[in-house]
Amino acid sequence: MLARICFALLLVACVPAWCQEDASKVEIGSASDQDAPMLVPPPVSVMAYSTAFNGETQSNILSGGLGFTTAWSSNVAWGTQPVSDVIYSLFPTLALDKTTYRSHLVLDYAPGFTFYQRTTSLNQETQNASMKFEYQLTPNLIANIHEGFLKTSNPFDQLNPLAATPVTGALPTAGIAIIAPAADMLTNSTGAQLTYQMDADSMIGAGGNYNVLNYLNPQQVQGLLDSRSAGGSLFYARRFHQKNYFGVSYQYQNSLSFQTNTPSTETQTQTVFFFLTFYLRPKLSISFSGGPQHYDSMQSTQPTATSWQPMTLVSMSWQGERTSVSGSYARTVSGGGGLNGTFHSNVAGAAFAWRIDRNWTSGVSANYSNYQNLTPSFVLSSPGGHTLSGTVSLQRTLSEHANIQFGYSWAQQSYPNFQTVTNIPNINRVFATINFTFSKPLQR
Repeated sequence: MLARICFALLLVACVPAWCQEDASKVEIGSASDQDAPMLVPPPVSVMAYSTAFNGETQSNILSGGLGFTTAWSSNVAWGTQPVSDVIYSLFPTLALDKTTYRSHLVLDYAPGFTFYQRTTSLNQETQNASMKFEYQLTPNLIANIHEGFLKTSNPFDQLNPLAATPVTGALPTAGIAIIAPAADMLTNSTGAQLTYQMDADSMIGAGGNYNVLNYLNPQQVQGLLDSRSAGGSLFYARRFHQKNYFGVSYQYQNSLSFQTNTPSTETQTQTVFFFLTFYLRPKLSISFSGGPQHYDSMQSTQPTATSWQPMTLVSMSWQGERTSVSGSYARTVSGGGGLNGTFHSNVAGAAFAWRIDRNWTSGVSANYSNYQNLTPSFVLSSPGGHTLSGTVSLQRTLSEHANIQFGYSWAQQSYPNFQTVTNIPNINRVFATINFTFSKPLQR
C-alpha cells in the first residue's frame, strides 16, 4: 500500500507540467475579495481533528528526536491470569513538514524497540509511519491523500499514547474492538479525496478508503479475526452566512472478517446522510449528521441478513492558544474490528490538552465503543461488548530540545464470549518518557 501511495505522489508531482495557470489570478466563481475558499466540513473530511494549539503548527521544517519510556503494566499477556511487568522502550523519530506553492506534505516515522523485564519473550520491534499530502491541482480542485501504518504487539506502547486514537468528525470505519495486552498486529489505513469548489459557496467531493487489521499470530488472540474494509463516498456542501455549511453525502463501505478455519462474514453498508456544520469561531466548529443506513450481512452458511438502521453523528473541535478540545459520537452499523459478525455500534472519542504555563502541558484522551450483534445466528458470531480506554498525562519542558512526560493509561473491557477479557477486564499502565528533539527549518 505504501508503494501505491508513493506512485500516486509521483504522478501528482508531474501535474505542474500541465497545470501552469497562476492561482492568484483566478477567482473562484463569483467570490469577492473578502470571501475565503471553502473548507471541507468535518463530517465529510478524510482528515482527523488537529490536537495542536492555535498558532503552534510549524511548516517547512525537518525534525527528529529520541524518546525513552519506562512503564509498568498490570497485564502484558493474553491469558487467564494477569501478568504484570516493567517495560523499557526506545523510540527514534523523524518528521518532515514541507509546504510549497501548491502542496503540503507531512511525513512521520517512528520505529520502536521494546524490552520486557520479566517476560522477555515479548520483546519486540515496532514500526509506526504516517503520511498526509495535499495538492492543489487547479485553483478549484484539491487532492488529499493520507496513509497510516502501525506494526506492534502492544497498542499502549507508543511515544505519545494521547494521540494513539485520533478524534475524527467523519463516520468511523472499522477500528479495533478489543484491546489485547500483547498480540502481534498490523494495521494499515489509506484514504484519498478530491474536492472541487464550483462557485463561491458550493463544493462537491469524492473519496475512498482502505483499512486492514491483521493479527500476525492467531494463537495469541484466539477468538479474534482479521478484518479488511474498503469504501467510497460522494458529497455536496453549501456555505451559508459566510462561515456555516450544510450538505448531503452518500457513503458505501464493505467490511470482511476472516480467519483460518472460521466462516468469514461480509458486511456492506450504504448510508445517505445530511450534515450541518457551524464555525462559531475560526478555530471552533460543531457538526451534526444523520440519515438512513442500509446493511447487508453475508456468511456462506447462512441466509443474508438485511435491514435499515438510523445513523447519527455529532462532533466538535476547538483550537485555542492554550487549550485544544475535540470530541465525537457516532451511532452506526459496522463490521470487522476483530469481531465476527455485523454490529450496531456506538463509538465516542474525546481529546483535551491544556497549556498550563510556558513549561507545563496536560492532556486527556478517552475512547468508548459498544457493539451489539445484529447477526446472532451466524456461525461463531461474537455477541459483542464494550471497551472504555483512555490516557492522562503531564508534560514538562526541560529545555529547547528536551521534555519529560508522566502519564497513566487504562482499558476496561467486557465481552462475555472472550474468557480472557472476562477474567482480566482491566489493564492499567503507568509510564514516564523523556524526549530529546531537534528541528531544522527548510527553504520554501
